[in-house]
Amino acid sequence: QVRLVESGGGLVQPGGSLRLSCAASGSISSINVMGWYRQAPGKERDLVAHISSGRTTNYADSVKGRFTISRDNAKNTVYLQMNSLKPEDTAIYYCHADLIATHGGRYAYWGQGTQVTVSS
Repeated sequence: QVRLVESGGGLVQPGGSLRLSCAASGSISSINVMGWYRQAPGKERDLVAHISSGRTTNYADSVKGRFTISRDNAKNTVYLQMNSLKPEDTAIYYCHADLIATHGGRYAYWGQGTQVTVSS
């Protein structure tokens, strides 16, 4: 019933920018927290940033000052603006949502991921 669809990944040179989007759809009553995680080859999946329904944000130290997370509640969409990209940002980026379904249950959902590659 609930889907998270990511877009915006791709190949970019060091110092460049990308903007990721994740749209949630389906039987959703409300979304508590939306966030972005990433997983590089051979590494665990780590938090990049997340944003609450009240617009409180948290960022990994490695991306502070470079990435900005935002959300559009009317569209059930979360964004990640990534500037000054570095090769170490290369990873699969996953969208995550902690939400309340229309029947009242609380669930966590993941998108399928979008590849971000930073290389010259």
